[in-house]
Amino acid sequence: MANIETVTVAGKAELKEFIDLPWTIYADYPQWVPPLKKEVRRLLDSASHPFWEFSERILILARRGKKTVGRIAGIIDRHHNAFHAEQMGIWGFFECVDDTEVAAALFSSVESWLCRKGMTFMRGPLNPSLNYGAGLLIDGFDSPPALMMPYNPPYYPRLIESCGASKEKDLFSFIIDGEYRLPEWMESLAERLAQKKGIHIRPFRLKDPVPELALVREIFNDCWSGNWGYVPLSDHEIREMGKSMVAIADPDLAFFIYYEDEPAGVCVILPDINPLLKRFNGRIGLSGLLKILLYRRKISGLRALLFGIKEKYRQLGLPLLAIRHLYEVVRNKGTYRSLELGWTLEDNESINSLVEEAGARVHKKYSIYRRSLS
Repeated sequence: MANIETVTVAGKAELKEFIDLPWTIYADYPQWVPPLKKEVRRLLDSASHPFWEFSERILILARRGKKTVGRIAGIIDRHHNAFHAEQMGIWGFFECVDDTEVAAALFSSVESWLCRKGMTFMRGPLNPSLNYGAGLLIDGFDSPPALMMPYNPPYYPRLIESCGASKEKDLFSFIIDGEYRLPEWMESLAERLAQKKGIHIRPFRLKDPVPELALVREIFNDCWSGNWGYVPLSDHEIREMGKSMVAIADPDLAFFIYYEDEPAGVCVILPDINPLLKRFNGRIGLSGLLKILLYRRKISGLRALLFGIKEKYRQLGLPLLAIRHLYEVVRNKGTYRSLELGWTLEDNESINSLVEEAGARVHKKYSIYRRSLS
């Protein structure tokens, strides 16, 4: 690790280096979509972002001489550790030049910090948890990511594995980019379900988002509580997430499913604004606002952000009803040409087989890695 120095981010200048580094790393990767720098800064703000109310982090830069060549975050999510009775440390926000020595220096620094905090293993990349950005792209480098999905150079898996981490879980992202039609047997079954009394779909009330977001949180924490890696969302977190969601949502594509006047499920589909983010190049000023006006109509993709049915209603066939409703809305709009459904766990056979039956195919794959700490 000659000539490689690791530095803990402590001031505004170093934080700027941390946030700006991806623009250097991805200079030769046209598929990469730059995030909004102010959103990254907000997410990393341990004094104000709600995730850090129960978590802590360290941000580390790697330098060779005067040049910044890598970054990484070490994170401890106390909600996760309390819920799962684990001592898990997290690594995330990883960016690095194609150099195993730089990667080793970054991971060594994070491991030392996590060990001092009493953690027994580390998992990543989580940015900063599974409820935000997660996973390392391992398949599907030839197309840009959908909204809030990660992208990284193809050499990242090699760097991470060289540091002793191994795959713990794969995540799948599915896509529908053809005709929005259910197979005949699914359409017939969904039609029968739609005729049953007590089942109905209600659109998300964007003009009154606070109670709607509270209902999303209730359903999320019921639906996903048994899933691998699940962490409960706090009330402050869901409100924070809701600010961005409400700003870009298509009200016809966010809805609740009810059974006998009880909320049974939720579906949130967002327009994939990544083509706009690409044009913003990390900043929204006056020119960015003009680009929204000029190019918003050109958004042709969708991203399924959230879809779940409460445990006690899962035998009613409600997912079929939701998919049928979604397909009808998208067909009627006529403006969206693709829908990315992501992500799902590789071993979630019931949902993976359902979306494949509904016409989706695996589009991208991501990995979560694990390493024991001594």
